[in-house]
Amino acid sequence: MMSVRAINGCFIIRTATTGCAPPVSLIRHRIQRLRSSHLREFSKSGLSFPPLRQNTGGGDAPSCSACIHSLVESVSQELESVSRRKRSRISVRASVKVKLTSYGEVVEDKLVNQELEAGLLLEFKKDPERVLLAVTHRPDGKKNWMVFDQNGVSSSIKPQQITYIVPGVYNFNHTELTEFLQRAQDNLDTQLLEFAWMELLEKNKPVTPEELAEIIYGSSDPLESYCAHFLLSKDEIYFSVLESKGSRSIYSPRRTEQVEELLRRQRVKEAEEREFEEFIQLLKSAKNAPTHTKPPKSSWLADDKVRENIDSLKAYAIDAWASIDQRKLAGVILKSMGLQKTAVSALNLLIDIGYFPVHVNLDLLKLNLPTDHSDAIVEAAEILLSESSDLDAARRIDLTHLKVYAIDVDEADELDDALSATRLQDGRIKIWIHVADPARYVTPGSKVDREARRRGTSVFLPTATYPMFPEKLAMEGMSLRQGETCNAVSVSVVLRSDGSIAEYSVENSIIRPTYMLTYESAAELLHMNLQEEVELRLLSEAAFLRSQWRHEQGAVDTTTLETRIKVVNPEDPEPLINIYVENQADPAMRLVFEMMILCGEVIATFGSQHNIPLPYRGQPQSNIDVSAFAHLPEGPVRSASIVKVMRAAEMNFRCPVRHGVLGIPGYVQFTSPIRRYMDLTAHYQIKAFLRGGDKFPFSAGELEGIAASVNMQNRVVRKLCNSGLRYWVIEFLRRQQKGKKYTALILRFVKDRIASLLLVEVGFQATAWVSEGKQVGDEVEVRVEEAHPRDDLILLKEVL
Repeated sequence: MMSVRAINGCFIIRTATTGCAPPVSLIRHRIQRLRSSHLREFSKSGLSFPPLRQNTGGGDAPSCSACIHSLVESVSQELESVSRRKRSRISVRASVKVKLTSYGEVVEDKLVNQELEAGLLLEFKKDPERVLLAVTHRPDGKKNWMVFDQNGVSSSIKPQQITYIVPGVYNFNHTELTEFLQRAQDNLDTQLLEFAWMELLEKNKPVTPEELAEIIYGSSDPLESYCAHFLLSKDEIYFSVLESKGSRSIYSPRRTEQVEELLRRQRVKEAEEREFEEFIQLLKSAKNAPTHTKPPKSSWLADDKVRENIDSLKAYAIDAWASIDQRKLAGVILKSMGLQKTAVSALNLLIDIGYFPVHVNLDLLKLNLPTDHSDAIVEAAEILLSESSDLDAARRIDLTHLKVYAIDVDEADELDDALSATRLQDGRIKIWIHVADPARYVTPGSKVDREARRRGTSVFLPTATYPMFPEKLAMEGMSLRQGETCNAVSVSVVLRSDGSIAEYSVENSIIRPTYMLTYESAAELLHMNLQEEVELRLLSEAAFLRSQWRHEQGAVDTTTLETRIKVVNPEDPEPLINIYVENQADPAMRLVFEMMILCGEVIATFGSQHNIPLPYRGQPQSNIDVSAFAHLPEGPVRSASIVKVMRAAEMNFRCPVRHGVLGIPGYVQFTSPIRRYMDLTAHYQIKAFLRGGDKFPFSAGELEGIAASVNMQNRVVRKLCNSGLRYWVIEFLRRQQKGKKYTALILRFVKDRIASLLLVEVGFQATAWVSEGKQVGDEVEVRVEEAHPRDDLILLKEVL
């Protein structure tokens, strides 16, 4: 056997034939990591080494093992001498008790704790992450002690907080703590621990901090003992705690295979830490870069680890972390960036690095709504568009001779409905409501149908539209297109002179839309009263008759202002915001509104006549006495008061339910089958009947189940759309000139003089304090004091 032991920073290699010895590769690795300073310190200890001769090429050179053997023999003799001298200098020993350890040998019990007294130097646990050196000052109660710590702070500690009492120190001056710590820091070297592990592993021997100090420093004096304790307490590789009692611990060397595995893990951990630090530097660089030079979003997704880090920040920003580990990772990133661990910090960081646009829609991320269609759905839609046949081709009536008006908002991507009208010889008006026929392509239960059901509705946001069907299928196949032959389901109605329904029919058809009009252009044509557009005037006349008839049946007018916003280039920090405020009482909007209600009444009547299960909608009037609101101005103010007392809508899937608010005996939403899934189910049912079959795709019970899930999804979408609209209105107001005045209508009083206001110019509701004497329905002038869209905050002040 040969051994080299580390003393005062020097080393000795120990080899043996026992199976527990470290492998040669591990020893070689450790030798290569020695610093030159270790050799200098070894020389200072007085030990000398015989020079090793090198083979210069002539004669027989001594073998490497012989040289090492000579070296080791010399060192061993010197070490024995040093060891004998050092043992005599050990000043403090624990009380001795006989105990049989797990190693099977009788050893001194080294777990007896030293009694506390003033002037002791000790280490204690300040909190879960920090240990401090301190000097005992005086007792504090029966068990606690007042101490002065290394930071100069006096505090009371409990005995169980003490992690180590430095042996051989009495009456220590707390002002010397800094110097002691500095000297200890200079003495710490984890490589010394490695070589001590090699020696102790061979002997299969446990060790105390004082014994380790003797091995690696050649002394168990206070400073060396504390350094040894510190190395052991921080070590996670070479030693593990064998036994512990109070502030005393005994450590045992780990097995070689354990150490090798821990070293492997350490290398992996160090690599991960380097990788993490590189990520933090990348974040800092991107954060400080000018807007136009920030990395593109795609660059943060190219590397799996970087994407994982970014995903953790995204989850933290919307309070939707998938696991505790993901939450912790985001917290560590924020802490490393010097930021608070809050959702706002995570959001602002992602904006600052350019990953999120300034106006990112957090609600869209939180709700996790589907946006883009998967490749599988797009492929299935392409097949439907190119290969599907029209099962109703032989039964379609040709209405291409009719003048057809499609009226919608100017940014509508797909058109669901259009209108035609003519005057019969007896003077009555005949109306056609043409509805797009998506069931020409999609069948119940198909892949595309299931995806549409999952979505429930198209999503219309100020910044984007997410359609229920893949865009190409919706636009090129299903949508009504100007000047092109299109499949439709046409509802024809003949009105009596009082606006009631005299005749009706529901048929598959072919139409050719003549005009695609916005509400503004339709209103302008009506105002011009052109002879060439007599059909449009007939539609307007029919709408007026229908409105009168419904009000005679008890319909309640709830027209108000409706706001639409279109944001151009929403990814820009300051995108263009186009805001449109539409009055639902506008003639063109009123025309379309009445025709949609008429269509819904006809479908409900048709379904009732033929016992077709449909999503019938109704709404009780709650015994509303409209005359009680007659003192309020017509329009938004009166409508807001009436809506407050209205009851929720009801649904039935077997027979119509009276819709008291609309003033009709039954109603089915039918005119938006490309945008609303429940409208599509009505198409499935109606078209099944028109084909002559007696079996419908859905029973009443099945429709009820579908409606439950779809309506739940619709509520989520409604919430998203409302929050998106509010955000951009507040952002619009934030940008306006400070002090700008706005006209507002008082809708109601919330509390005392705090009123709910409708800002007429933007169609936006907010609250503000109004002066004495103001009543519901009055106009007031207000200005915007503060506007913070991200916080959904707007403060208005009345201009007196």
